[in-house]
Amino acid sequence: MGELAAILILLVVIGLVIYRLPKVELGHSPAFLRRRVMNWLPLGLTYAFLYMARYNLKVSKRAFEEMPNALGEPIMGNADFATIFAVGTMVYGGSFIINGPLTDRLGGRKVILIGAAGAAASNALMGLCAWSLSNHGPMYETIAASFVPIFSVLYGANMYFQSFGAVAIVKVNAPWFHVRERGVFGAIFGILISLGIYFAFDWSAMILENIGLAEVFFAPAILLTVFAVLVSFFVQNTPGEAGHDDFDTADASSGDDGPQLGAIDVFKLMLKNPVVITIALIEFCSGFLRQAIMQWYPTFAKQTDAILGLRAGNFVYEHWGLLLCCAGILGGTVAGIISDRVFDSRRGPVAGILYLMMLVGSVALVFLYDTPVVAWMAIAMSMAVIGVHGMLSGTASMDFGGKKNVGVAVGIIDGFVYAGTGVMAITYGIILPGEQLDPETGALVGPATDPANWWTWPVAMIPFALIGFLLATRIWNAKPKGKAPAKPEKGKPTEF
Repeated sequence: MGELAAILILLVVIGLVIYRLPKVELGHSPAFLRRRVMNWLPLGLTYAFLYMARYNLKVSKRAFEEMPNALGEPIMGNADFATIFAVGTMVYGGSFIINGPLTDRLGGRKVILIGAAGAAASNALMGLCAWSLSNHGPMYETIAASFVPIFSVLYGANMYFQSFGAVAIVKVNAPWFHVRERGVFGAIFGILISLGIYFAFDWSAMILENIGLAEVFFAPAILLTVFAVLVSFFVQNTPGEAGHDDFDTADASSGDDGPQLGAIDVFKLMLKNPVVITIALIEFCSGFLRQAIMQWYPTFAKQTDAILGLRAGNFVYEHWGLLLCCAGILGGTVAGIISDRVFDSRRGPVAGILYLMMLVGSVALVFLYDTPVVAWMAIAMSMAVIGVHGMLSGTASMDFGGKKNVGVAVGIIDGFVYAGTGVMAITYGIILPGEQLDPETGALVGPATDPANWWTWPVAMIPFALIGFLLATRIWNAKPKGKAPAKPEKGKPTEF
């Protein structure tokens, strides 16, 4: 409750800051603003719980790596986790070919319901497997002997349905936010991602410690089911469907009143857009860097704890989800406000500044990863990369894809994010040290417990941080251009 109170206080402070900032005149009525909140809030929380149903796999590793298999090795070691995670992320990254066009055709509301239902079912099945392993239940020997292939299939299915999440939330919100206020939406997107990370790491850890391993998977399955019901009641695809007037959002679809293009034509259109492709390549680097920190710092801290003391009693390790959440909220909010209020709704400058932080941080980490400062450096770098992700995947995809074709645009960009994550998982599965279990005590032993063997962890981040920074400078002045000039809009101010 203390952690949740800290997050709520931070959100209140950010809300007050945004409220006090000069407003952008767009003519939205108070009734429209209230209805918009009722639209993105249940949708956004569903997206956050999808994150919980995605990264709970990492928390489950704490228990799985202490279960020996028939060979006396951890059921889920570092390489095993990397394999399962790589399968899931590659499935996610490739799913945009199907799910992007499907979202543009069916609408975000339907596909978020499909995604939530599928992810809930996949997590329920992983929960049943975890229950069987914990309690020597039915099929225990089969699951223990074939843990990696079984969980690769189940986690791959989970990630297929997860891939609907980002596409759906951006598709639904594109008609509700004007380009000039989408920096604020980028902040909202960053907040939702950050809350999901908090749920995934800290709530899942609390469930693991106090209830059980299987419930780490059952809990998000239940929450997703509940929020899918709320989405079906409250969420609409456009203001017009909710009883309000649709308006020109001034993005790449502005002035395009023609019929919806076919999926292949939209793909060709997006792939010919140099800004969309540059953003996708930047986000490929973001996918590598974000998960290199989020997924592997806790493992590094736990496995080297006997030497570095970064686990027991360490504030960052014990509150990893809370601190990632706060860092992501701050990163996303600052990036969004700066983009709209300082850089005239350009997303490139903010991405460039944050990537420069990532580059400096990754170089410094090479020299400091085996010191206590590594914990806070990981948090600072997470703040930067979550800010970039919210700004590009959540905001620039709307701008340059346009509300009409945003499903494909987000699919391409988010697909590259998870392609980068897949490369990260494969890379670290190969280069990181392995672990073993002491047959007498069950304690972790082997190369992974020596910090000197982890130097490859920060070094692998440097080229991706450098490439991401250089690419961000290429879109410094990029802004969307519609087929017709956006109509001037005057009236009452917009609000968070």
